[in-house]
Amino acid sequence: MINRKVTPSESGKRLHRFLRNLLPNIPLGQIYKMIDSGKVRVNGKRKKQDYELAAGDELAIYMEDEQYKEASIGQQKTKYVGVNADIHVVYEDDQLLVALKPAGMLTHPDQTDQRDTLINRVHAYLYRNGELDSPMFMPATANRLDRNTSGLVLVGKTAGMLHQLNQWIQKHELQKYYVTIVEGRLEGEGELTDELVRDEKRNRTRVAAGGADEKRLSATTRYRAISQGDGYSLVEIELVSGRTHQIRTHLQSIGHPLLGDVKYGGKIYAGINHQLLHAWRVILPDGREFRAPAPPILKRTADKLRLEGI
Repeated sequence: MINRKVTPSESGKRLHRFLRNLLPNIPLGQIYKMIDSGKVRVNGKRKKQDYELAAGDELAIYMEDEQYKEASIGQQKTKYVGVNADIHVVYEDDQLLVALKPAGMLTHPDQTDQRDTLINRVHAYLYRNGELDSPMFMPATANRLDRNTSGLVLVGKTAGMLHQLNQWIQKHELQKYYVTIVEGRLEGEGELTDELVRDEKRNRTRVAAGGADEKRLSATTRYRAISQGDGYSLVEIELVSGRTHQIRTHLQSIGHPLLGDVKYGGKIYAGINHQLLHAWRVILPDGREFRAPAPPILKRTADKLRLEGI
């Protein structure tokens, strides 16, 4: 018999998913049978497949040591020793971490950068604090920001919190606000709902044309003009849905591309050749609100253009 105690970061994970990660070489159907037949018990009792595990729960798995060894080969191992752990923590408790991502850093690894990314730094930070307590669950981000977009990123430190964050986002119950500078004089408030089409090969997004575009994605962007200056406007954006490059595409579509965003029609200003887009406010459905001050480059540019309100 194999005994296993549920760690704090694994709390909130469903029993069948926990076992799927613990025993990656056993088919899911067989895992269901093990649960249903009582070969897996939690705190000495049978549980349903979707039972939500809590920290400290004691699992008893009725299998031989050698069988367990073969079934568990391939479990994810912690590998964050030596990785840069320098992050700006806006908020942290036992389940949630809110980090401030600087412009120029990837949220997750890709082919251009596998190591120095925000999530790798978060993992290294938690590793140093002794909070990476499971090889089966790694804290993960619930939202992603483009490389040149700065601001708040939400990290679920436990399986339960990550699931909750993802549910809030999917149901549009979590409010995300950005601030940016756009070309032209934009006034008042508005809502943009044009469907989008994504071109992964070119890493571009466009507004769907009148024809039968494939994979048309619904998208809603709300904006509120804060101030107007020398040919530019300071704008707050509420991102209702979260499509890739959504804000940049929607604002370009109404003739107000983001300052410096040459990829989406913006002009270079004072050497700035990327979007000045900052995720500066997040409000959770439980009432908690997190804020991130605008980065110096955004403040300096707003001052030059005589834009107030940042």
